[in-house]
Amino acid sequence: MARYEVLNNVAHADLRVITRFGAAYGDSVGMLPAFPTEFAELQREYPIFLKQDAGSGEYQPVILLGFEPRENLFLYEGRWAASYLPGAVARGPFLIGFQQRGSAGEPESEPVIHVDMEHPRIGTDHGEAVFLPHGGHSPYLEHIITVLRGIHGGAQASRIMCAAFKALDLIQPVPLEVRFDSEHGVKVGGLHGIDRQRLAALGPSDLHALHQAGWLEGAYLMLASQHNVRRLLAEKQRRLRAPSSPSSTAERVA
Repeated sequence: MARYEVLNNVAHADLRVITRFGAAYGDSVGMLPAFPTEFAELQREYPIFLKQDAGSGEYQPVILLGFEPRENLFLYEGRWAASYLPGAVARGPFLIGFQQRGSAGEPESEPVIHVDMEHPRIGTDHGEAVFLPHGGHSPYLEHIITVLRGIHGGAQASRIMCAAFKALDLIQPVPLEVRFDSEHGVKVGGLHGIDRQRLAALGPSDLHALHQAGWLEGAYLMLASQHNVRRLLAEKQRRLRAPSSPSSTAERVA
C-alpha cells in the first residue's frame, strides 16, 4: 500500500531510486496514462487511445503496452525497449501533491513533490541518489521535477482536450481484435479513439477552434499512432515463437 511523504532533504537525505525496469517494480501493465504534452513523442512508438472513467464518464488518454492487463511488450531484460520513456513511468515513485500554505491570511494550495516510501524502487543502498551529499538536488531529482511539471500540465490539458473532443462528438469506440497465430488471439475492450470521418467533416469554425487550442494536432497524432498496434503485434508474435516464451493467456478468438 502506498505511503506518501512530502519530499525533503533531511528526512530523505539518503534516499535512492532504482531505475531498472521489470515486473518487480510494477512495470507489468498493459496500459498507462498519457498526456497531450507528450503525444508527439509517444505517437512514434506507442498506440494512443482514450479510456472512459466508469464513475465520472470523463475520458483519459492512454497508451497500449500489451494486449493483456499485465502484459508490457516494451519490457525486455530489465530495459524499457523504446527511445521515449512515458512520463507515467519516468516519474517513478514521485508525484505532485498539494500543501496548504497561508498567504496574507488566506490559505492557498502549493504544489509539492511527494514520494511513495513503500514503492519497490525505493531504497538507500542502490539506485540513483535523490539528493547530493550537502542537500542539493541531484541531476536525477532535477529530471524528476521536469517530468512532474510535464505531467501536472498534461493532466490539465487532458481534461480540456477530451472535453473538446466529446463536445464535438469526435470520440468513438475502437474494437481491437487481433490474431497472434492460428491458435491465439485477443480482444481488447474499452478503448476509444478519434472518429476520422467526423473530424474531416467539421466546419471551419470548429476546426479553427480546435487548431487554436492545440487539440487538432492531438487528434491527428492519436490517429497517426494507430499503426503502432502492428508493432506491438509483431513483438507479441516474436515472443510466442521464442523457445523460452511462457504460454499465452490471451483470450482465444473464435
